Amino acid sequence: VEEGEELRRVLPVVERLAKELAVPVSIDTYKSGVAREALQAGAQIVNDISGMTFDPEMPRVCAEGKAGVICMHIQGTPQTMQRDPRYGDAVMEIREWLRERCAALLEAGVEREAIVVDPGIGFGKRAEHNLEILSNLAAFHELGYPVGIGHSRKRFLGKILGRPVDERSFGTVGVSLALAEQGVEILRLHEIAPTRDTLTAWRTVRNYRG
Repeated sequence: VEEGEELRRVLPVVERLAKELAVPVSIDTYKSGVAREALQAGAQIVNDISGMTFDPEMPRVCAEGKAGVICMHIQGTPQTMQRDPRYGDAVMEIREWLRERCAALLEAGVEREAIVVDPGIGFGKRAEHNLEILSNLAAFHELGYPVGIGHSRKRFLGKILGRPVDERSFGTVGVSLALAEQGVEILRLHEIAPTRDTLTAWRTVRNYRG
């Protein structure tokens, strides 16, 4: 989407949500111009699927705007990422890529406390790559940043469950529980309440001492 059209679509939403909600608003974009305008409109977090590599101005814009930053890994571009993704060791290669990107963000002036790392489930990964990542999240915690995961309803769940996208809610909750067991700090979801209730009940039973 061209930058002007993206701004036309998202800025009114950001402005209204920032006024009405008590929680931080995140703008999902890889364009620095969109991020700048959204931060001025009240957004507090920039979620960039490219790890801030598609637009070289993005790290500076986030630093100047004192934005929270979700630094995500992608192999290729949205147009090419699923054609033939390949890794020697998906977990280690993605972890080191994120390490380098976080170092570049720090150098650009982004505060360490503002950074979240996201290995990018479904962005240039086959189902087996996604499962390798989701079962080895300690490797990403070793970077020293909170870990965010966006797994909700994604294609790898279709491979596991044999269900279309609108029937993957329970599978999403199951993966969320597996992520919580590994200490993942941030879950990006379509349906909040089922996951919240599942994790609340799980933690209550697990920690109950009478």
